[in-house]
Amino acid sequence: MLTSTTEYNLWLGLTLALLSAFLIGGSVILKKKALLRLANNGETRASDGGHGYLKDWLWWGGLLTMGGGEACNFAAYMFAPATLVTPLGALSVLISAVLSSYLLGEMLNVVGKLGCLLCILGSVLLVIHAPQEQEVTSLQDMTGKLLEPGFLVYISLVLLLCAVLVLYCSPRIGRSNILVYISICSLLGAFTVSSVKGLAIVIQTVVSDASVLAYPLTWILLFVLIISIVTQVNYLNKSLDTFNTLLVYPIYYVLFTSVVLCTSIILFQEWRSMAPVDIVATLGAFAVIVVGVAMLHLFKDSVAGPDKSCSSDCANTGQHLKINHNLYTLLLSVFFFN
Repeated sequence: MLTSTTEYNLWLGLTLALLSAFLIGGSVILKKKALLRLANNGETRASDGGHGYLKDWLWWGGLLTMGGGEACNFAAYMFAPATLVTPLGALSVLISAVLSSYLLGEMLNVVGKLGCLLCILGSVLLVIHAPQEQEVTSLQDMTGKLLEPGFLVYISLVLLLCAVLVLYCSPRIGRSNILVYISICSLLGAFTVSSVKGLAIVIQTVVSDASVLAYPLTWILLFVLIISIVTQVNYLNKSLDTFNTLLVYPIYYVLFTSVVLCTSIILFQEWRSMAPVDIVATLGAFAVIVVGVAMLHLFKDSVAGPDKSCSSDCANTGQHLKINHNLYTLLLSVFFFN
């Protein structure tokens, strides 16, 4: 099967990715404020299975804002590579941090501001060295990629790990270990990004060839996308309701982006069209962003750990140290992996 190659419309994709970052960064604050307000009013917490946030207009405002951001993100995948669109989500971390310092009382000090600058620097490097050619331009190409043995093994391992986290780890240690809920959300990124990229091809093709809607892969991708997004929203709500925003969002960014980069390497193989210097620069840019995110959130003036509204079993000093240790270990492993 031959794979056609075409140029990306990089600047349009970049604009959509930046707009997505602004909307998503703001939506996190809206949803967090809604969850805190419900907890203060004595409502059953999301981490305890409560769904009182569905009656809160502020939470819905955050959800709609996030929906707009995700729509822009979806469109960005039509015009730019996944290796560019996903890491630029660091800008939403930056926006979330700045807004949280004003709206949630989470102080941003000088080191945090330096972290913001590193996030911007890494994002600029990503734009400069992003791949310029598409490797998957039709559903036929997508089908071939999805059925390759390497990707099938990879996605099977991801699915198995998700099942273990959901069925075993989540009920037992989900409320005491910040990595459980966020790992579930992040691992599902492999399914989300794969589906989004395939559906983006469908939208581009349907104008000239409506028969693409009769292709079984179209509806399989749509079903997988819906399931993965609903599950991600559920577990992201639980993590936001249980732990501090200072840790939830940056860890989510690092894990999610790492999963997407692995998926891009294995499935889309966008790296094949890049010069060695561009590959090194892209990985280096991601490492710079990771360091920036760490500086942005690990050295804030407020205490890093579960929110004050958390149950007492999550609010002890040992838990704070454990969460910080987990994040340091995670960031170092991602840095040296890249």
